[in-house]
Amino acid sequence: MRPFWLEQALQQQPSPACPPLSGDTTCQVAIVGGGYTGLWTAIMLKEQNPGLDVLLIEADICGAGASGRNGGCALSWSAKYFTLERLFGVEEAVRLVKESEQSIYAIGAFCERYGVDAQYRLDGTLYTATNPAQVGSTDGVIAALERRGINSFDKRPLADVQRMAGSSQHLEGWYSPAAASVQPGLLVRGLRRVALQLGVRIHENTAMTGLEEGRPALLRTPLGQIRAERVVLAMNAWMARAFPQFERSVAIVSSDMLITEPRPQLLQQIGLTSGVTVLDSRIFVHYYHNTPDGRIMLGKGGNTFAYGGRMLPVFDQPSPYAGLLKRSLGQFFPAFADVPVAATWNGPSDRSVTGLPFFGQMSRAGNVFYGFGYSGSGVGPCHMGGQILASLVQGLDNPWTRSPLVNGPLGYFPPEPIRYLGSLVVRNAIRRKERAEDHGRRPRHLDVRLARFAAAAGKADKG
Repeated sequence: MRPFWLEQALQQQPSPACPPLSGDTTCQVAIVGGGYTGLWTAIMLKEQNPGLDVLLIEADICGAGASGRNGGCALSWSAKYFTLERLFGVEEAVRLVKESEQSIYAIGAFCERYGVDAQYRLDGTLYTATNPAQVGSTDGVIAALERRGINSFDKRPLADVQRMAGSSQHLEGWYSPAAASVQPGLLVRGLRRVALQLGVRIHENTAMTGLEEGRPALLRTPLGQIRAERVVLAMNAWMARAFPQFERSVAIVSSDMLITEPRPQLLQQIGLTSGVTVLDSRIFVHYYHNTPDGRIMLGKGGNTFAYGGRMLPVFDQPSPYAGLLKRSLGQFFPAFADVPVAATWNGPSDRSVTGLPFFGQMSRAGNVFYGFGYSGSGVGPCHMGGQILASLVQGLDNPWTRSPLVNGPLGYFPPEPIRYLGSLVVRNAIRRKERAEDHGRRPRHLDVRLARFAAAAGKADKG
């Protein structure tokens, strides 16, 4: 099945699939993966060097992976500041927070420049608390951002928070204007259109079946071969299966979403009238926003874990957590408790040890580049990923190619079955901890300690 966003995009803006690669060809840059990372990289390469021969292959159609099925929350890395500072130092952490905010604005400017109707709404984000235990949990990172002169958040009065969020579930809230909501399917299909317009050669339904290093590198596909001077691997969650050296660099975990039928009058009644994105302070957060046609999209991360990084069939099916999502919808919005659900879906998120993506070069010939590990928060950061990969491909010396983000994985998960079993133990501890907090009980000490393993990388799976 196609997830809701992509199905809607294909209906609203139908376009024939690009033909599969047939026969042998050559190019200067070959990109594997037709999602946000691959398409942003292709577009930036063509904008910076129009004469460059760029070819992109996609195993399905562009946007069929995470880029067409995420929550549509374009967020910065402000909430990840402590992780950034711990890993990279103050100067780089400050730069990356600023750049992550600039990417939010740049996506909007891109949509305006190229006439991409992605339902981009620069209405900001609310980080909230939905039980007493969460109150104050954002204070520390906000104070750190303030000390560094990069804080875009301000604490709003409770009445304003509940009005903006459309729900009395929220007990406090910090608002930042540096965030947006998008229709993910329309955005990725818009990127595809612009890439074609700029001269990128795209072959859909063309899987990479093999890669031979060398100059040139040789990419094999079912019906042909590509000899490329440089290669970009933008496969995200699929990287861990295609290349064994990355198998322990990410854990594959679902983020599950539902979307209601349109009820614009109800949205007016509850006050959720802007495109603001709302996130609570759980480890595997609830996140939601409305849509221009009057729906509510609500999601929750951290549900299905894949053993050995496998792409499970459930990732292409309606969410097995539909009941949980529906209950959460009713708790946040009692007025929507009986509104029919238009669709549920989920998808694989490539969660890294740090909660941050990583990039690098992986061939002895020095001409195969990669980037993945967005950890369920890629809508905005994939724009940064495009800048990083376009810079690496061109051999530039700039802040992106000097960033420690390009040093490859910054940690590894334990081998299987320890990773899988450990993920389930931590996930279940988080569920027990947060259930206790929701009911005003003190969680077990062991559950709190186990939950810290996930909390160390920051909020997860939100967009």
